[in-house]
Amino acid sequence: MSCRCVLIPALLALLFPAFVSAETVPPDVPAPPALNFDWQLDVSPAPIRLNAANRRQQIVVTSKKDGRKIDVTRDATFELASGKIAAMTGSVISAKSDGKTSLTIRYGKQSVTWLVEVENASTIPPVHFVNDVVPLFSKLGCNSGGCHGKASGQNGFKLSVFGFDPHADFASLSRESRGRRVFTGDPERSLLILKAIGASAHGGGRRCEPGSADHELLSNWIRQGMPWGDDSAPTVKSVRVFPISRVLDQSADQQLLVTAVYSDGSTRDVTDAAAYSTNSPVIADVDPGGLVHTGVVPGPAAITVNYMGQVAAAKIIVPQELLDGKFPATPIGNPIDRLVWSDLKKLGILPSELCDDSTFLRRTSLRVLGRLPTPDEARAFLADEKPDKRSRKIDELLSRDEFADYQTLRWADILLVDRRLLGERGAYEFHHWLRKQMAENRPYDEWVHELLTATGVSGKYGPVNFYRAMRTPDELTRGVSQAFLGVRMDCAQCHHHPFEKWGQEDFYGMAGFFNGLQRKKLSDSRELIYHAGYQPTKMPLTDILVETRPPGGEPIDTSAADPRVQLADWMTSKENPMFARLVANRLWKQCLGRGLVEPVDDLRSTNPASNEPLLKHLTQQVVEKDFDLKAVARLILNSQTYQLSSRSNESNKRDEQNFSHYLPERLPAEALLDAICDVTAVPENFPGMPKGTRAVHVWDNRFPSYFLDTFGRSLRQSPCECGKSGAPTMSQALHLMNAPEIAAKLSSDRGRAARLSNCGKTSHQILEEFSLAAWGRLPNDRERKAAAKIFSQSDQRQASEDLLWAILNSYDFLFIR
Repeated sequence: MSCRCVLIPALLALLFPAFVSAETVPPDVPAPPALNFDWQLDVSPAPIRLNAANRRQQIVVTSKKDGRKIDVTRDATFELASGKIAAMTGSVISAKSDGKTSLTIRYGKQSVTWLVEVENASTIPPVHFVNDVVPLFSKLGCNSGGCHGKASGQNGFKLSVFGFDPHADFASLSRESRGRRVFTGDPERSLLILKAIGASAHGGGRRCEPGSADHELLSNWIRQGMPWGDDSAPTVKSVRVFPISRVLDQSADQQLLVTAVYSDGSTRDVTDAAAYSTNSPVIADVDPGGLVHTGVVPGPAAITVNYMGQVAAAKIIVPQELLDGKFPATPIGNPIDRLVWSDLKKLGILPSELCDDSTFLRRTSLRVLGRLPTPDEARAFLADEKPDKRSRKIDELLSRDEFADYQTLRWADILLVDRRLLGERGAYEFHHWLRKQMAENRPYDEWVHELLTATGVSGKYGPVNFYRAMRTPDELTRGVSQAFLGVRMDCAQCHHHPFEKWGQEDFYGMAGFFNGLQRKKLSDSRELIYHAGYQPTKMPLTDILVETRPPGGEPIDTSAADPRVQLADWMTSKENPMFARLVANRLWKQCLGRGLVEPVDDLRSTNPASNEPLLKHLTQQVVEKDFDLKAVARLILNSQTYQLSSRSNESNKRDEQNFSHYLPERLPAEALLDAICDVTAVPENFPGMPKGTRAVHVWDNRFPSYFLDTFGRSLRQSPCECGKSGAPTMSQALHLMNAPEIAAKLSSDRGRAARLSNCGKTSHQILEEFSLAAWGRLPNDRERKAAAKIFSQSDQRQASEDLLWAILNSYDFLFIR
């Protein structure tokens, strides 16, 4: 057998701060120059006020280029009328003495003069541990899970992860190890300072520069006697980021400005104290000080800002530079396309052409049914000349039984239908119940409501097994919120979520719905699952009672017999945007291989959709169609966007998230095994399963299969689709080339190769049949020449097996494209 394998801000803040009247300007402040309205500089914040000795203010300067706002902060010059009042370090202004002065900012021919007011410049406010020191540890990464925030701490020093327990952190710094970490007599000799600035050996390396604002803050805290701070001091209630959204050129910079808003209404610049992250570093990355850098890949990116458990996000859009001229007219199949084309136009990306009929048929059969079209189906579709044949084929595929089979497999992975956890009977009954919901096309909200409120015996009533796969209130909180809301509550179990608004009260408020859940063992494999009624929930460690409520919802009526009913009512309500938004995102990923939000079940403000209007539209469709998921899938499949070719053009070749072309994806493990069986015409034998059972039908996810394990079937250990791997690996390539099981299918006397070679078919006819079976199309000239060479070197039977082996190892077979 020959070896061939192809793997492949608004207009100058309303202008008012720039016009400083003569009556309010002290003698040493020159009158600002008249503004030239042919040029515009926008300066944030406005006005500029400093109210303490250690307060600094980041300044962001914006100009315009071709009608678009650009950041010129690092290219502008700053000139203070009086260096006695304030000082400039780069684009950051700090206080020196009380008074007023003016700051003139110039960029090219543009200039603007701004008033600067300084108060209490001789006063260093008392350092507040929670408001000042804890955010610094978060910014420097000291309390992260990979450093002193991990469960065992680091080198004998432990901090609470992300500062969720500041009292423990305070004690650890000021009292543990006999207070050796701090030295109030000489703050600069404190171990905390020495390690932070790299003057003493530190496994984490230097975390701040000597003489920096961070160094100064830590020194002042120790110098002031390590105060805890006034418990009545204002607390951070929110953070604001400027700009909220900005279109940037490739290889450009944007300085962010982050402002903390406190409970008393006061604000403070925390740009240098906040922590930053990006959801797409290839599009836009961010430095610790909030300076965003774009790359050469077009698309949107979200920069997450985190300060004291409060989060905000700035959306950065990087357009394509290669598109010249007007965006061409593109076909519109339905509103989906209008939203996608609008997004691509903003980015300057051209969509690819539509795929051909054979690609559409194979792609849609695999996406909808998880199986290949037969040669007869391919011939009939390619011969059909009616203009509506694609929409008719979509309707046909959605009506077939295999659609329910494939949907059942996908939901079984998400809902943890795992024989190891549920036993054979429990897993079978759960799978059977799911299959019934899919076959009847029962509205999504209805069957989820039944699942969440399920009560009964696990061996008779399938959905109660959901409460056997996740047995504790904590596990159920994580699982339910992720599977049905797209909210990952894991972090909030121990501390405030680093990228979202959820905290411990939200987590344990949700856990309260499951706190009274009971399991009565009836036999080794059967349990009676029921809810005994509301039971109060306490926060661990503090034992503080938490009101039972859904995330972002109101507290429940505690007199209800089963609080899960209230949870299910709230969750499946048409007014709950999270429920429909998640399943809309799941449907989009199922059809196009990538969610509008990735990961598909991580929906949060700091991880926005690549096309937010499109996801909003799909969410509305889910609700308007009364949670008929098949109807929404039909809408997606009929769009021109779904039917684009996977062949990229010069404009979109680097685009991986805006759906300008179809993104190829390797067949899932079960679908690939079934495809091999279909092409070779030799079915797989599954132990204990009826003859003819396909891999996508099997309810037992634990039956022995080296092939499925190698190709990444889900072990169903987490309520997400991430359990199934679609990444190609070397072991997969070697298995396809050398596995005895595949070789046996190729050489079987009952297989397609033997049947065709023994019935008088020509080499041309054999190649055509193989091509239709594996690729859903007729062979091209290159493939004909390769086949002719193979047939010239062996007898027909051997050549047929070799040719089919080569096809099974080809890119066009292994990938949905």
